[in-house]
Amino acid sequence: MNPTKSVLLVEDDKIDVMTIRRIFKELNIQNPLTVASNGEEALDLLMQGSTQNFSVILLDLNMPRMSGIEFLTVVKSNDHFRHIPIVVLTTSNHEDDIQQAYDLSVEGYMVKPVDYDQFVEMMKNIHGYWTTSA
Repeated sequence: MNPTKSVLLVEDDKIDVMTIRRIFKELNIQNPLTVASNGEEALDLLMQGSTQNFSVILLDLNMPRMSGIEFLTVVKSNDHFRHIPIVVLTTSNHEDDIQQAYDLSVEGYMVKPVDYDQFVEMMKNIHGYWTTSA
């Protein structure tokens, strides 16, 4: 990931946000982490600033006000936002959620592990992929 670009985390669970912040620090990920607690807030952030500022969006699916699937539908149908890579990072392993997400052109779908070390490894892989492909 380009270290000057922010990662947009769309996540309503405060514990998960703290965990991801901790992992960013532990892995020395230099990208600023911008957090939105739901899809509406994330869309507001996208509309307020330049979409060029986000390297990737990490998206939870189960959120209040606007679900991850609703957010994906809006973002992927918008010419200004659709180019931003989105990785679903959620607790849902339901086949319908996975299929809907891929139908909406997500770049990846990851089920959040309960184990912290596995979570760190997952984030390391996500970071490694976007660092080498950007």
